[in-house]
Amino acid sequence: MTAASETVSPEKPARGGGRPSFLALLVANRLAAFGLAVLTLIALAVLLTPFLPLQPPDITNPANRLLRPFTEGHLLGTDQLGRDLLSRLMWGARVSIAVGLSATLVAALIGSMIGLVAGYAGGRTDNIMMRGIDMLMAFPYILLALAIVAVLGPGLMNALYAIAVVNIPFFARNIRGVALGLSRREFVDAARLSGKGHLRILLTEVLPNVLPVIVITMSTTVGWMILETAGLSFLGLGAQPPQADLGSMLGEGRKLLFTAPHVSVIPGLMIFALVMSINLVGDGIRDVLDPRLKSGALSRPAAATAVKRETTPAMPETPSDAALDVRDLKTEFHVGSDVYKAVGGVSFQLRKRECLGLVGESGSGKSVTAMSLLGLVPTPPGRISGGRVLYKGRDLLESSEAELRRLRGGAFAYVFQDPLSTLHPLFTVGDQVTEAIRAHQPLGYREAWKKAVELLETVRIPNAAERANSYPHELSGGMRQRVSIAMALANDAEILVADEPTTALDVTVQAQILKLMDALQDDKGAALLFITHDFGVVSEICDRVAVMYAGRIVETGPTEEVLSSPAHPYTRKLIDCVPVLGEPDRRLDAISGIPPVVNRLPEGCAFAARCPYAEPACQNGDIGLEDLGPGRAVRCIKPLAAATPEAAT
Repeated sequence: MTAASETVSPEKPARGGGRPSFLALLVANRLAAFGLAVLTLIALAVLLTPFLPLQPPDITNPANRLLRPFTEGHLLGTDQLGRDLLSRLMWGARVSIAVGLSATLVAALIGSMIGLVAGYAGGRTDNIMMRGIDMLMAFPYILLALAIVAVLGPGLMNALYAIAVVNIPFFARNIRGVALGLSRREFVDAARLSGKGHLRILLTEVLPNVLPVIVITMSTTVGWMILETAGLSFLGLGAQPPQADLGSMLGEGRKLLFTAPHVSVIPGLMIFALVMSINLVGDGIRDVLDPRLKSGALSRPAAATAVKRETTPAMPETPSDAALDVRDLKTEFHVGSDVYKAVGGVSFQLRKRECLGLVGESGSGKSVTAMSLLGLVPTPPGRISGGRVLYKGRDLLESSEAELRRLRGGAFAYVFQDPLSTLHPLFTVGDQVTEAIRAHQPLGYREAWKKAVELLETVRIPNAAERANSYPHELSGGMRQRVSIAMALANDAEILVADEPTTALDVTVQAQILKLMDALQDDKGAALLFITHDFGVVSEICDRVAVMYAGRIVETGPTEEVLSSPAHPYTRKLIDCVPVLGEPDRRLDAISGIPPVVNRLPEGCAFAARCPYAEPACQNGDIGLEDLGPGRAVRCIKPLAAATPEAAT
């Protein structure tokens, strides 16, 4: 998939649908939907078997032995004893499915109980239980199943027990690992402090969180259970004559593979269809229950954001001299029948060697705007529905994936808020900076490593040569953020996007990072798009500021002018939330209410419901971004800069 744009007709967003149902998510996965369709047909057939006009499955008729498929009265032919293959197939499938499901339930129940108790209790209990499980896992599972059946004797029920026993360790190990992690979580500690007993904590706190894992494990193993049962019957250790199941039918027909191949091919195809459909549905269930993929569609995010522009601004007649020119950018998230307009028409210019602050509350669309520039918004559910992103005279929204890869980390670099989640935990920081260098420069490993150490020194990491061999978890939050900045600077990026890089840091480290980024911007000559919700940070580093609310820019202008004379009530409120040193008696004014949800934006000004100066005209029609003077603009019908001094304060 490429990020190439296409023009589509506008669609009216549907409302009220919310997230799609479990079944809708499942069938959105084409392979899972195909598996579900096949499995449904097989299930309906075997459930209706007693009511279908089939011949008795165990009645022999030597006169009709080895009839070919589509013979009159025998749709699938007959076997070596003249028994109807269709009848035996239906009744045999019922037996195989019943045994496979029963074995799965037994293994899941016992294995999950062992895993839950071992993971939650820990210590000696965990050691004793897991060593017993390890003893079972020390034997090849099929040989262990054969040994159990040999001791108990051939038979379908004994095969069920054997298959269930050999699969208990699989469930126990999986559930124990999850339960062990959950038992150390804060909500379990809180339950203990509230006086809950161990059994109640297991049932009400741990089990609900483990249940999706149990369901996923069952859905992905029931097919193998059926296959293992068929394997034992194939060897004559499962269903005993004259009872039919798929494995025994396959075993009986193997001697006739060349003279009457249909006797073994037909049950073999049924086993294949049954196990394949169950596995496909199991994979689909796993995806539906995975919160990372539960986003309105089951496709994993593409390499670039889908671009389906309903509106496209005209290309400028003369290219702008700005480092980046964003025009009417719109980004949406399609979740079920809802359309979330995260970015609703953002325009700004980022000049060379300039720092532009993008300010607003959480959820105002700042990060989505930044990720949309190079197609980093995940698709699904995101898509860019309008606008242009102009860089050196070309529209980045029309770039191919290969072009975007060259720009990412090269001409454009990102510094994200949480370096612990963006740095790879299994590689040293030196290796990661080296990789960033070699991705865009034809350097050998040693030369790139040397440059990586120099970059770590540039961002003021003490003893950089030694620190380069450290893993991210061995560094403090401030050090990790410096490593992220070093990676962003690895290829002398022309445009640096810093997405709230100081939010999680203490004030001392925050000041150091701000000072560092300011100095690096001057040294490298890069343009900096700095995303934050703190006007105090903006005043330290930004030349200009753009204030966002509900996916749109509501005010923009030089930082000093916006801070000294805000024109939009929302900007005024944000500034009032910032404490001022030396004014301990100054009251911090909170913004009443909450931002609107972007799938149901109100008419007119989105801030009107929270604005102390709102009037009926604010909620009528779209309010445009009006010029207030050189470099100043505001999206308000009565800007504070034009109001009385009393209103402005």
